[in-house]
Amino acid sequence: MTRIIAVVMAIVWLAACTPEVGSKAWCEHMDKKPKGEWTADEAGSYAKHCVFGNTID
Repeated sequence: MTRIIAVVMAIVWLAACTPEVGSKAWCEHMDKKPKGEWTADEAGSYAKHCVFGNTID
């Protein structure tokens, strides 16, 4: 049981470290991530926010 709680807490902690979708930091993170690992949602958000210039400051 303790191991499960530790895993859940690690996932929550790691999820909190990712930049907000559409921010400049997120665009930079996606630039470094291999394109083959992108999801369809990430690709759409990248196009919307990073290519067309609608970044969230």
